[in-house]
Amino acid sequence: MKRVLFLPFLQIPSGHHQVADSLIEGLRMIDPSIQCDKVDIFQYRSKWIEMLSSYMYLKWIHYFPGFYSWLYHKSVYTNVKENKRYRHYEALFLKAMKKLIHEKKPDIMICTHALPSYMLSQLKEKQVVSTPVINVYTDYFIHQLWGIKGIDFHFVPSKENKQSLIEKGVHPGRIFITGIPVHHKITKTHEFKFTKKYPETILITGGNLGVGFMDRLISSLERQSAFHYYILCGKNERLYQKLSAIKGPFTPFSYIESREHMNEIYEKSDAIVTKPGGVTISESLMKQLPIFVYHALPGQEEINLNQLSRLGVVHPINQSKTDPQLEKQIHAFFSDQHLIDQYKENVLDYHRDMVNINPPHLLYQLMENHVL
Repeated sequence: MKRVLFLPFLQIPSGHHQVADSLIEGLRMIDPSIQCDKVDIFQYRSKWIEMLSSYMYLKWIHYFPGFYSWLYHKSVYTNVKENKRYRHYEALFLKAMKKLIHEKKPDIMICTHALPSYMLSQLKEKQVVSTPVINVYTDYFIHQLWGIKGIDFHFVPSKENKQSLIEKGVHPGRIFITGIPVHHKITKTHEFKFTKKYPETILITGGNLGVGFMDRLISSLERQSAFHYYILCGKNERLYQKLSAIKGPFTPFSYIESREHMNEIYEKSDAIVTKPGGVTISESLMKQLPIFVYHALPGQEEINLNQLSRLGVVHPINQSKTDPQLEKQIHAFFSDQHLIDQYKENVLDYHRDMVNINPPHLLYQLMENHVL
């Protein structure tokens, strides 16, 4: 019986947890005997400090987004080719990580966040730990906090990420372009939805964060819109109640737990308006939906947006605080055949580089072939 330890970070609902959960369920479907544990090293060390840190993080990006963005870039995204030590993190977490490994005795460890990856890389370089470790990246860039030298395999979102790891000395055979793993119930679409002159249904996500902009965006939409909007409010009950009371071209959804239901909504949508969160973007690319980005949180999402724009697989919405001009820009995209053809080619190119096996099966294959 294999014991697999998954290591996200913080308890905030995020792509780190979603990716870990998707891999866990995928592995259990393949082999129910595999024992999977998911542990946040911060909460393992101190539950109360973790809760305080999560709370402060959310307040920080809300009230001081510019400062958070500057500090994030300064800490982990300046001179990314250089190796950097984070001794304060080592002092906080190395002892707890060694204790966790001793207690769980995993056969394999999967990092979906950079901090546990850094800790494990340090321990493996010092030969304190010999357990195989895989990095599964949940953003479209690789920053300095990710462990590299002591990591056995890397599941990366794109060929650009693979190249950056090769430049850091990682053997190409240890890098797999998997995309950001998504739940198996989000099924892959093999056709683009460009059969209509204009789309009929637009999916809008991001009800939990970036709430102020969501309010402005929704209030700017015409009551007699050319489109119908599915709006995912998440756990933002205030937004859901507000939309439910409006007679407009909206169908609001509160928090959707069922992945089958989410897959149905994707299938009924012709385009998506979203933030550049790793998992949502990955799901949208799998469904081959045109992606319009209306807002990016400071730090990770800002860099995601830059990387995705370079790949040509998203369309940032030019906006003002009073008029996001969403419908005009969606109309402009679907009216321009050259833009449509270029977007199709960019998305096909993105998928063309991926391994022809989904991440849970790839992980299981590595385990079965005794590579891990």
